Amino acid sequence: MADFKFEIKHHIGALSENNRGWNKELNLISWNGREPKYDIRDWSTEHEKMGKGITLSNEEVESLYLLLNKILEMHK
Repeated sequence: MADFKFEIKHHIGALSENNRGWNKELNLISWNGREPKYDIRDWSTEHEKMGKGITLSNEEVESLYLLLNKILEMHK
């Protein structure tokens, strides 16, 4: 596996905790020195290990926001 670097620029919040004590978190992360992206993935408590996740650009976060609002409107 290739080496990569990451820097958590902003911890936004935890979505849940699994039975191993890892948190599924939303963070703004810079991968390999690139422009930060929004990121959802599982993290160990000290952020030394991570699970698979998904990264989203600003535009994708805006689209997700609109879709989630549609879901919320359907459940009112």
